[in-house]
Amino acid sequence: FLCFRTSLVTPLIFGLLLQPQLTHLTIITQPNIVLLMADDLGIGDVGCYGNDTIRTPNIDRLAKEGVKLTQHIAAAPLCTPSRAAFLTGRYPLRSGMDAINNYRVIFWNGGSGGLPPNETTFAKILQQQGYRTGLIGKWHQGVNCESRNDHCHHPLNHGFDYFYGMPFTLISDCQPTEIPEMDRAFRRKLWLSTQMIGLVTLTAALGRLTGLISVHWKMLTCLAGFSLLFFLSWFSSYGFVRYWNCIMMRNHEVTEQPMVTDRTTSLILKESVSFIERNKHKPFLLFLSFLHSHTPLLTTPEFLGRSRHGLYGDNVEEMDWMVGQVLDAIDKEGLENTTLVYFASDHGGWLERQEGKRQLGGWNGIYRGGKAMGGWEGGIRVPGIFRWTGVLPAGTVIDEPTSLMDIYPTVVHLAGGILPQDRVIDGRDLMPLLRGTVEHSEHEFLFHYCGIHLHAVRWHQKDSGAIWKAHYVTPVFSPLGAGACYDRGFCPCFGEGVTHHDPPLLFDLSQDPSEAKPLSADTEPLFDTVIRKIGRAIEEHRRTLTPVPEQLSVYNVVWKPWLQPCCGTFPFCWCDKEGDN
Repeated sequence: FLCFRTSLVTPLIFGLLLQPQLTHLTIITQPNIVLLMADDLGIGDVGCYGNDTIRTPNIDRLAKEGVKLTQHIAAAPLCTPSRAAFLTGRYPLRSGMDAINNYRVIFWNGGSGGLPPNETTFAKILQQQGYRTGLIGKWHQGVNCESRNDHCHHPLNHGFDYFYGMPFTLISDCQPTEIPEMDRAFRRKLWLSTQMIGLVTLTAALGRLTGLISVHWKMLTCLAGFSLLFFLSWFSSYGFVRYWNCIMMRNHEVTEQPMVTDRTTSLILKESVSFIERNKHKPFLLFLSFLHSHTPLLTTPEFLGRSRHGLYGDNVEEMDWMVGQVLDAIDKEGLENTTLVYFASDHGGWLERQEGKRQLGGWNGIYRGGKAMGGWEGGIRVPGIFRWTGVLPAGTVIDEPTSLMDIYPTVVHLAGGILPQDRVIDGRDLMPLLRGTVEHSEHEFLFHYCGIHLHAVRWHQKDSGAIWKAHYVTPVFSPLGAGACYDRGFCPCFGEGVTHHDPPLLFDLSQDPSEAKPLSADTEPLFDTVIRKIGRAIEEHRRTLTPVPEQLSVYNVVWKPWLQPCCGTFPFCWCDKEGDN
């Protein structure tokens, strides 16, 4: 009997010893997660995506040591809605974070719109799972709702334990030497709105006084209040933008108003490394949301003049250096095998951003279009790189359609959390695809919005490998054939600046990634079949949409003095708590 038991146990022991190492299964439940997001970076600006003139050795190192996605898609072509989708795993119109008008992003720290408190970010779920969560850098998802200190849209109300950075976004007004960015179309619209509301108020008041119009005094008071509010917003945009929008915060406290741009980069890097060092003994989530490479392209003297692409190239190379510093901090603490690192951009490069002959926006490689264009690839196809040493196969390239929204279910799964069951989550867990246990992405269709307007739809026909893309609306480039809307500064989503296509323009991205040769029923036998299939998918998708409050409505976007974050006694808002003062 003893011999019989020995004969059973011995091969069992040898069998266990010969099994492949399962270390990744023991750490897969709660790895550290570091999310690196560039701002306005074009996919063509990175070495591992084909750029051979801007040096990005640290981002390239991530791709070499991890997995590179070649068809990584933003859910929107502008900052606010794209980041809302990233944080929630949902198309931004589901949370009201996509525009019904031309105000397509949050314009003021003192606005009332922002990421709704009832949205559940991945940070909130990871926080519940015991993670220490931090956001360093750009937020651009709003601050307050009804009062200056309610912080309803603030990162700390959305699952982050620690926040250091800009509640807004970089704009040229933040750099005193640059031409102000908000004295353009936005100021003209504010002044026009002020005049129109003022004229209506004056007409109503005169009508009331003369008895020609029956108007209640409450209505007159409301009209006068709106007139004053729009006038204050317009007036504040002259000289006050830097004080209202260009501020830095640590948690709920304003630390710089206005921000001291000369030291912003070093402080953001210092805070990021410090967060890693402080939390190395527990699972942590670090979302490093770079201010690079958004205008005004804050670049330290050490990197000025180093690239072959002027100030923009210098700025990208400095951001790459910052990526390297973060990776070194991870390696220094011995966390490389227990940390998932992700790098992406929030959307494509800004083609129209020029000053004279200086190109201040990014390059989107072979892809047509750019920032603000909801359908063309250049506005939404972005870098996407994952590294997890010992778990993800190094040097892997994946051509399957993926989305920035996929980060949400991926990190929630890794943290051992459960996805919200009371709402639609549009992202898909990427781990099976990244680890090579499945061949195809779970996405069959991706819907490409410009504001709330559906511009294009992508269908991944997995059995054939074709990636069909139908464009229902495209922007009218200006000048014609220029490839962007240089006369406007941004391409619009609706109105006279777009063209509607019926039948839609159809491309097979697997054969024509540059979207240069639209197909037709004459040139593509499957044309009608593909269009019908995509049409049915749109109908099913629209049935999943429910009405929600519009966070980017005119009322929510306009500046409200009682919501303005202020270091001091409003309106005397000034402080520098990072310096010697």
